[in-house]
Amino acid sequence: MPTPTPPAYALVATDLDGTLLRPDNTVSARSRVALALAASRGARHLIVTGRPVPGIRALLADLAYSGPVVCGQGTQLYDADSARLLRSVTLDREAADTALGKIEAEVGAVFAAVDQDGVDGVTLTENGYRMPNPTLPAVRVDSRDALWERPVIKVLVRHPELGDDALTAVARAAVGDLASVTMAGPGTVELAPYGVDKGTGIAAAAELLGIGAERTVAFGDMPNDLPMFRRSGHRVAMGNAHDELRAAADEVTSTNAEDGVAAVLERLFG
Repeated sequence: MPTPTPPAYALVATDLDGTLLRPDNTVSARSRVALALAASRGARHLIVTGRPVPGIRALLADLAYSGPVVCGQGTQLYDADSARLLRSVTLDREAADTALGKIEAEVGAVFAAVDQDGVDGVTLTENGYRMPNPTLPAVRVDSRDALWERPVIKVLVRHPELGDDALTAVARAAVGDLASVTMAGPGTVELAPYGVDKGTGIAAAAELLGIGAERTVAFGDMPNDLPMFRRSGHRVAMGNAHDELRAAADEVTSTNAEDGVAAVLERLFG
């Protein structure tokens, strides 16, 4: 009997919000079957998300997920099996506070939140900041100074009037090398440690798994997925993706509401 030909891709890297997750924050039955199909062909599933560890643990349990997870825009490499951080990169809090001041010097007052470091880190929001995803837990604090009481992995920024693209452009120009600036979703402009992103995160996870970039198929929907695309052999943008990501993709699938990830996996591994 001939030996089955191994699949072209050994790693399936998926963003969560707007990509693998449907609009109701669930993974559909079709997507679960498609991920199982890829696994049966020897491919590993790697979650690469902007969410910090506390924001994904329930989902990992629901998926019976095993192995490394890239969290916090690449700032955290978490092991789902041992429930511990393999690596964590924090954002200098003084630099973060200075970065916010530089942004406000250009556009006026902004509202900020932070994701604390650690497997039990808390998301803190200052008055006026509204969480883009209200299902994720957050704690309101009374002053900006309270955001910096513990080490943080990233800062989330919102402006009362500017759109996401405009705020991202202004922040990137104002902040310089104090932090990496990215747009992670509607109403989600983020500052992470300079030089740290989903690209560095997926590279660390792929090295741990012993899988080369050319054997990775990546799925995403927002500009924060661009660094992940650059480290992947095949890049798939969701039908609901930002134009910047669509332009960098090898193909565009259907939306997250229409199980776009599953449609591609069924074709590649079926």
